[in-house]
Amino acid sequence: MAVLLVVTGHGELGGTGKRTGWYLPEVAHPWHVFTQAGLSITYASPKGGKTPLDPSSVEAFKDDPICKQFLENKDVMAQLDNTSSLADVKPSDYKAIFFAGGHGTMWDFPDDINLQKVTAAIYEQGGVVSSVCHGPAALVNVKLSDGSYLVNGKKVTGFTNAEENAVKMMELMPFALETRLRERGGEFVEAPVFQELVQVSHRLVTGQNPASATGTAAAVVKVINSS
Repeated sequence: MAVLLVVTGHGELGGTGKRTGWYLPEVAHPWHVFTQAGLSITYASPKGGKTPLDPSSVEAFKDDPICKQFLENKDVMAQLDNTSSLADVKPSDYKAIFFAGGHGTMWDFPDDINLQKVTAAIYEQGGVVSSVCHGPAALVNVKLSDGSYLVNGKKVTGFTNAEENAVKMMELMPFALETRLRERGGEFVEAPVFQELVQVSHRLVTGQNPASATGTAAAVVKVINSS
């Protein structure tokens, strides 16, 4: 069984010239959980090709053993330098899609048509849709075949407005993730700032922040195994 793990291809933080990208533990920790569960992983991004790793996440998690192991895995890092484009992905090959976070997602996830098509297809074929931290930026415009937003009426979490303000990034964001998920009908649930929280709502699995990455991936495995 396979999981499609989607990362951002966007590497600049607004117009600041500062670097962003995908956030290390939000890829490394799920990688560890999925591989331990015997799931194969395909790495993808909206446009495919080389993807940027947020350098601040490397520094913040330099002592994390799983992140170290991940960065030293030349095969995985090569795959992240040559990701599949979502335009070329066959949804029926996957039991789940997992959107890793990092601030870059706020720019290239929400409006990508291929991302929306693949996500809806995986969900409607009985698969799991999952994301962590800023990864739910992928969900804000996904509609199902009946025209409803995927998150509508479902419990959902993600990086909160309080967390965005705590890291002093809100003014740089193109939109507020929590606010947008609420606007789309999601029943947004939040823990205190930077505390772990995972929400499972049918086959939608979301995690609030980097601390939630392992738990989110573990919940995905559980839903896959119970379906």
